[in-house]
Amino acid sequence: MSQTRKNKLSLGEPAPWFKCRGQTNNQFGFDTIAGRYVVLSFFESAASNSGIEFIKKLKTLNTLFDDTNLCFFGVSTNPDDEKLKRVQDRVPGIRYFWDFDHAVSKLYGVIQDDASYQHLTYVLDPMLRIVAIFPDVSEPNSFQQLRDFLHALPKIAPAFISQPQAPVLTIPYIFEPELCKALIDYYARQGGEDSGFMREVNGRTVGVIDYAHKRRSDCSIEDERLRNACMVRIHDRLVPEIKKAFQFSVTRMERYIIACYDGSEEAHFRAHRDNTTKGTAHRRFAVSLFLNSGEYEGGHLRFPEFGSGLYSAPVGGAVVFSCSLLHEATIVTKGQRYMFLPFLYDDAASKIRQENAQFLDAGAPPIRNDVEV
Repeated sequence: MSQTRKNKLSLGEPAPWFKCRGQTNNQFGFDTIAGRYVVLSFFESAASNSGIEFIKKLKTLNTLFDDTNLCFFGVSTNPDDEKLKRVQDRVPGIRYFWDFDHAVSKLYGVIQDDASYQHLTYVLDPMLRIVAIFPDVSEPNSFQQLRDFLHALPKIAPAFISQPQAPVLTIPYIFEPELCKALIDYYARQGGEDSGFMREVNGRTVGVIDYAHKRRSDCSIEDERLRNACMVRIHDRLVPEIKKAFQFSVTRMERYIIACYDGSEEAHFRAHRDNTTKGTAHRRFAVSLFLNSGEYEGGHLRFPEFGSGLYSAPVGGAVVFSCSLLHEATIVTKGQRYMFLPFLYDDAASKIRQENAQFLDAGAPPIRNDVEV
């Protein structure tokens, strides 16, 4: 288990994994419940006034908890809840953890510095990432908000025969809508410049502008507040998912840019790979983070080696993939598609980047933004 958190988790963060004793399992592995939505409620004690009210209100939601689409885990820190059987598992759907040493509560930031207990309810998506946080749900307003949120959750798709697809991650909730809008507004104020691409010419990495191959405008983010906001969210919300899926520890990020694909220009980026020159050989993962999904037409990601499937993500969500994969951004036919487009790598690749700086042409983008994440 990781160290005690001083604050509660935030939206988009992966929920910490733990093992804890429950009513029927002495060492329940929390990570094994992925694949469905999860309500994880820290109510402290079923004997308190708020605990009694919480258990009463929970019963009105019993039919929602079926283990297929949604399940519930309550966290008790009072040993009498177990001894006196104040709460009981109802399988499928409802289970309780006995957190008498407060280890899980500390892991989720609900115990404050003054030892007070903050009653919180987290809702997790099927990847066990935080998608909603509700304060004490024994209170009518908070409970109603939780109830409405749970009723609005999409249903888990039924089993189906999988089709071949690219080895990519589609991760929602990396940037909040407010940050996405702030980045788009920053682009509107600063404007963009023609974005080229890298090509190897006589052993040197050269920047090239060719509208037949790529049409896009980029704006470099120089505002330190915005840069830091982007970096923190990549570190907290995206890097752990890359580690889990690909067993790769990201430590570095290249580029803070907002890219605009304008439908009036039929903007696009033909099929390419992101690490085929000496100046780009260090790149390990590309991130396409969508800032305004639904406000344009066209503009999908496609991976020709893996078929004709088209990939996108909701506002603030990202598609992450190896820089070695052949990929393209299809033509935007209407509107403007705004993206945040960093590359991620590690310390070993950072050394490669520095060693290959000598091969960069004077007109190519300089070595910069080699920052830790």
